[in-house]
Amino acid sequence: MYALLLSIIYAAFVSLGLPDSLVGAGWPVMQGDLGVSVAYAGILTTIIAVGTVCSSLASERLTRRFGAGMVTAVSVGMTAAALAGFSFSGSFWLLCLWAIPYGVGAGAVDAALNNYVALHYAAKHMNWLHSFWGVGAAISPFIMSAALTSGAGWASAYRVVAIIQVVLAIGLFVSLPLWGRVNATTPQVHDEDEPSGKSATHVPLMQALRLPGVVLILVAFFAYCALESTAILWAATFLVDDRGVEPATAAAFASLYLLGITAGRFLAGFVADRLGDRMLIRGGFAVVGLGVVMIALPLPTDVVALAGLVVAGLGSAPIYPAIVHSTPVNFGRRNSQAIIGIQMASAYTGTALMPPLFGVLATWLGLWILPLFLGVLVVLGLVMSERLNRLVDRHAIPDMSVAGA
Repeated sequence: MYALLLSIIYAAFVSLGLPDSLVGAGWPVMQGDLGVSVAYAGILTTIIAVGTVCSSLASERLTRRFGAGMVTAVSVGMTAAALAGFSFSGSFWLLCLWAIPYGVGAGAVDAALNNYVALHYAAKHMNWLHSFWGVGAAISPFIMSAALTSGAGWASAYRVVAIIQVVLAIGLFVSLPLWGRVNATTPQVHDEDEPSGKSATHVPLMQALRLPGVVLILVAFFAYCALESTAILWAATFLVDDRGVEPATAAAFASLYLLGITAGRFLAGFVADRLGDRMLIRGGFAVVGLGVVMIALPLPTDVVALAGLVVAGLGSAPIYPAIVHSTPVNFGRRNSQAIIGIQMASAYTGTALMPPLFGVLATWLGLWILPLFLGVLVVLGLVMSERLNRLVDRHAIPDMSVAGA
C-alpha cells in the first residue's frame, strides 16, 4: 500500500515539474505569435507566482478540511485546465487569465505533497521525489522543442502536457482511498502541548509564525531558493560577460547546474537516512559555498569557475528536500502543514524577487558581483539553519518524524 501510493506520488512530482519550464522554453516563439515584447514574460510569471504564494498560504486549511489526496488531485486538475487554456489562447491577456489557476494549482499541490511525504515517508524519498521534479522540469523543454520543430506550434506542447496532467489527475482521484489507508496505518505522534484528538485543529497563519524558530527557517528557505533561482538565471550571462567564456560553453555548464541538482538529489537519497536532515542542510550549504568560491577565483583558466558551477549544483541538491522533511521534527506534526505552506510561499517569494534584484544590482555595479551575491545568500541560509538547530536543541523537541517505506 505504501509502495503503490508512493509510486503515484512520484508521478505527481514529475507532473509538478513539467509545467515549470514550458513558459521559458516556448516564450521566444510565443511572444512573437502573441504580438508582445519579450519583457511580458515577467508579467506572466509574476501572476503565476502570486497565485502560488496565495495557495501555499491557504494549503493548511484546505488540506486539513479535504485531505492531502483530494487537494493534490484537484490542484493537478486545475493545472491541467490552465495548461489546456494556454494551448487555446490567442492573446496575451487570455494567458494572464489562465495563469491564475495555473499558479493556484501549483502552490496547493506543492505544499500538500511535501507535507504528506514529510509525515509518512523517509528522508530518502523526499530527495528522490525532488529529483523526479527535476526530471519533469527537464522533459518539458524537449516537448516544446519537438512541437516547434514539427511545426505543430507552441500551443501543442501545452496541450500534450495538459493531457499528461489530466491522466495523472484521474489516477489521483482513483487513488484517494489509499491516502486514507496510509494515514490510518501511520503511527500518530502528538505534540506534548496538543490535547489528544486535536490533530486536525486548524493552525492560523499568525500562530504558526509565532512558533519559535519559524522565522529562522523561512529566512533560510528564502535564501536557498533565491540562490538557486539567481544562479539558474544569471550564471551563463556571468560566464560570458565577466569571464569571456564562449556562449555555447557557458550555456552547457549553466545547464549542468540544474543537472547537478537533479543528480545530487538522486545520490543524496542513498545517504539521507544515515546522515539526517541537519547534516544534509549543513553539508549542502558548505558545498555550495565551495562552488561559489571556485566561481569567484580570478584565475587565468575558466575550468575552475565552470567546475565550481557544477559543485554548487551538487551542493544545492539536498537543501530544499531536507528543510521540508525536517519540518515535522522541528515544529511538530500538528504544525507541519501550516509551516510547510508558509515555507512554499517564502520559497516562491525568493524565487520571484531576488533574480530581478540581482539584475538591478548588476546594472549598477557589474556582473562581477554574482559570486558575492550568491555567497551572501549561502551564509544567510547556513546561519539561519544553524540558529534553528540550536533553538530546537534547547527546547528538546522529540523526533516526531515517521520513516516510512
